[in-house]
Amino acid sequence: MKKLALILTLLASCSAWAQGDAEAGKAKAATCAACHGADGNGIMAQYPKIAGQHAGYLEKQLKDFKLAMSTGGAQGRNDPVMGGMAMPLTEQDMADLAAYYASLPISDNTTPESSIEIGQTLYRYGDAERGVTACTACHGPRGNGTSLSGFPKISGQNAEYVQLQLEKFRDGQRTNDMNAMMRAVAAKLSDDEIAALSQYVGGLH
Repeated sequence: MKKLALILTLLASCSAWAQGDAEAGKAKAATCAACHGADGNGIMAQYPKIAGQHAGYLEKQLKDFKLAMSTGGAQGRNDPVMGGMAMPLTEQDMADLAAYYASLPISDNTTPESSIEIGQTLYRYGDAERGVTACTACHGPRGNGTSLSGFPKISGQNAEYVQLQLEKFRDGQRTNDMNAMMRAVAAKLSDDEIAALSQYVGGLH
């Protein structure tokens, strides 16, 4: 019943989103390029690739950044830079930007050989003894996530960005994950495991 209620809640929230226009989003994306690049693939490794990401997920993050700013950090996703960028955006702006970046191709990435042993095991199987859920359960075997469920595409993502987010989930600095699922997993991971996972997902295809 809990799973059914969660799915229905997700579907209801998705239907409440504005319909995005990719062409309109392109015209509004000039400022985004400073960090995310003209093609949405980021200009530095600590910035996420947003090209090819699910539109619903991108839209939710923008809303969460704005919510954090408007609630003094009590809700949403805290980030002073993105919060400032999101504050003047309307819901239509967010939907348009999300549609635009979702339409762009993500650039290729690779998995270092050194990260495969630890990263692949945790990603595919988790660690039952420690209660670590396999990443594939939500993000899929190829790291593509699921749009309707709100799970992001992580395949091809910058390793440094993924590592920063896992550390933030672990430390409780990022709290906009559904039902605290990411916080529950990240809390049980060591620095070495986070580093290996972050590098491993880059080359998932």
